[in-house]
Amino acid sequence: MKRLDLKLSLLLILAFILLSWITRTGSMYYVPTTLDDFFMPGSQPLESGTFNSSDQCANCHGDYDMAVEPSYNYKGSMMSHSMHDPLFEASLTIANQDALFSGDLCIRCHTPSGWLEGRSTPTDGSALTSNDREGIQCHFCHKLVDPLSTRSEDLAYINTLPAEHIPTQYGNGMYVVDSDDLTRRGPYDDANANHPTLYSPFHSSSELCATCHDVSNPAFSKAPDGSYQPNATGMPAPSFDKYELFPVERTYSEWKMSAYNTPEGIPSDVFGGTKANVSTCIDCHMAQTTGKGCNKQFAPTRNNLAIHDLTGGNTFVPLLIKDKFFGVVDANAIDAGILRAQYMLQHAATLNLNVVAAVNGYDVEVEVINETGHKLPSGYPEGRRMWINVEAYDIADNLVYESGAYDEATGELNQNGTKIYESKLGLSEDVAALANLNGTGVYTAGESFHFALNNVVVKDNRIPPRGFTNSNFEAVQAAPVGYSYPDGAYSDITSYTVPETTYRIEVKLLYQTASKEYIEFLRDQNVTDTKGQELYDLWIAHGKSKPEVMQEAEFYTSALSLANDQTMDKAIRLYPNPANHTVNVLFNFTTGKKIKLDLYSTNGIKLRSVIDNKTVMANDKIQFETSNLPGGIYILKFQVNQKVTSKLLVIK
Repeated sequence: MKRLDLKLSLLLILAFILLSWITRTGSMYYVPTTLDDFFMPGSQPLESGTFNSSDQCANCHGDYDMAVEPSYNYKGSMMSHSMHDPLFEASLTIANQDALFSGDLCIRCHTPSGWLEGRSTPTDGSALTSNDREGIQCHFCHKLVDPLSTRSEDLAYINTLPAEHIPTQYGNGMYVVDSDDLTRRGPYDDANANHPTLYSPFHSSSELCATCHDVSNPAFSKAPDGSYQPNATGMPAPSFDKYELFPVERTYSEWKMSAYNTPEGIPSDVFGGTKANVSTCIDCHMAQTTGKGCNKQFAPTRNNLAIHDLTGGNTFVPLLIKDKFFGVVDANAIDAGILRAQYMLQHAATLNLNVVAAVNGYDVEVEVINETGHKLPSGYPEGRRMWINVEAYDIADNLVYESGAYDEATGELNQNGTKIYESKLGLSEDVAALANLNGTGVYTAGESFHFALNNVVVKDNRIPPRGFTNSNFEAVQAAPVGYSYPDGAYSDITSYTVPETTYRIEVKLLYQTASKEYIEFLRDQNVTDTKGQELYDLWIAHGKSKPEVMQEAEFYTSALSLANDQTMDKAIRLYPNPANHTVNVLFNFTTGKKIKLDLYSTNGIKLRSVIDNKTVMANDKIQFETSNLPGGIYILKFQVNQKVTSKLLVIK
């Protein structure tokens, strides 16, 4: 009985807090939170001096080698346009609309110079200058101090801060920024520049990236039952431990709990540039190269120069930025950044395809392997998703099966039976019900795009990285939700059955920056300004966030029956087989025929095109190299006019 009374009392207290937490004025609905509700330790406004425009840094760090120079590559990154981003601006409006002053937390990381110089209020960003809208500036990053450092050079500034302002962990925008406007901190201990420099190991660590890539909502704290409940308003959170607050993004923590977070790292020939192994965030997102860091003659040529491209997977929003800020931004740099982002996406996963004949068709297994140091995909969850598209065609090239169909004309994804990798947040029943007591009827329990009010992880089936364990990921609030992965998993397999009339199977792994549902939410829920409509118009004008093809594979069911056309099969001779370095193909045709010849692995992955619609005559012979292929069995698929046959090739 006492336990029941205690539970009832706690519910009444929660109801009282929430009732006092919600109000409505005019057409704008919001929780009457204050700036104090979003306070986080670290340097505070007007404590860190002033910040130069990145154009000033370009005087020495640009205009000499676009392939390696910091300025040009930075100008093509989303970091340099984090306050030009129309999607972020539309999201910022909704956040402020849902919880008053919540935009301060967003601005804190999207334009730290504007925040530190005291222009984050009003929290809609209306007080920001053109300099602030450059986003995460060079000067900000190179004034950063390791907040947990014990080095005397860092403590000289850290000890000037009030004790309650000194962070005890990395993340949540809890940055410490030196008030010295002249000295630049960086990863080299031999820098010789026209300005004072200070060696900082923090600038080559993943902990620097954690600053804004491990995000929690300080308006919610973890309750004893594991749920996240709203704090009393008008005061900071009772704890600044990010793992005690509601998790919004855990990219750094995902890396921290991965096998990449080791001294040796993971071998990679696609990320890291001149490095053989990748370990830190910087290794992949600022790959090493050879070159000079500035345009001065005395500057050394380094073999470990980090390219300041800061590349992620966003290929869509840069198109909107070029349009909205035409003449203000460097369009060529942005285009180069889009190409880099496409490269990142195309190498972030490996796709394996296994097809076997079944009673009523073919069983298809699609394996997606995560080749990154965090979940795939990772980052801010709203509208960001990756999915598998499977298409099956008959011999006449008619589509007979599809999963994961996407309509580019409407921007709609058919989600019925589609494997979608994503994270979805939402509202609990009690928070949604009490929020609606203000009469708006806006809030619904379950999945929600109301970022500032979400207090539940509804779904998270994103593929974990190498080194994953359930206990470690649960400890950092990054465990799978509504899905399961065994310890050690860094891939996922999805099974399909396609009809027996299937001749060709195409599989694509697709990535989308922003879903139609999210874009329409930002438009339809906005009762404050026109930013949601402006975003929607840009979305329409630039392809509705057309999905990027990360990986694709093709399989011909004729490979399961190599003798499907004995006449044609006998007209093609393959030798030597097994082969070591070279394979000869002899065509015994009576007349010229157009040939297409492709090389596949036994699991249906196309490796290369050997002949592409070339006409061969009687007794013609072609030769191709196999020395670069590992030993094993391969499939050579021949298409002669409308007929197809396959031959097995063995490499010693």
